[in-house]
Amino acid sequence: MDFHFLPYELNPDMDEKGELIESYFTRRMGWNEPQLLDYQKSLVETAKNANVTIDFSKRKYYYNTRKAHLLMHLAESVNKQEELNNIFIKAYFKEGLDIHSTSQLGGIGEAIGLDKRNIETALASTKYNKELDKKIERYQVFKIKRIPSFIINNSVFISGPNSVDVYESELSKLIGTTDIERKEVL
Repeated sequence: MDFHFLPYELNPDMDEKGELIESYFTRRMGWNEPQLLDYQKSLVETAKNANVTIDFSKRKYYYNTRKAHLLMHLAESVNKQEELNNIFIKAYFKEGLDIHSTSQLGGIGEAIGLDKRNIETALASTKYNKELDKKIERYQVFKIKRIPSFIINNSVFISGPNSVDVYESELSKLIGTTDIERKEVL
């Protein structure tokens, strides 16, 4: 089975410096501190069940993810998307690294064996940006509003922060099926 990561920019209009998570939720949702802490506690527990560590003492910002997606696009060309994704998860959620920073992304790319010049080209290239935009157009038919989201065989859509059991159950239902209709799990 082949997996390909499609870009879903979390904050495409966000300033390059990022935004404090607490400011983001106050501005976007009108949340107060107890609401944010409840959300973070729930998110940490959900992530833990998926073997992901989120450390909000280090992860204090949301970032524009465009450059991270450009690096992922480069990684796809050498079949290193899954390896890069795993490093991104640790770097962002556990270590709180700025995944918009060109220097941070350069170090991450080099850690999985990508060439420094290729990384610099990918992060600055008009060509790579256009290719990334084509990928974004490809999934827009699914109207993705939440992550994670999975598109299977270009027709089945499973979306949202569901438990591992939900995803396993839905994927198990699809195995051996030849005529799959579009389906969304909320």
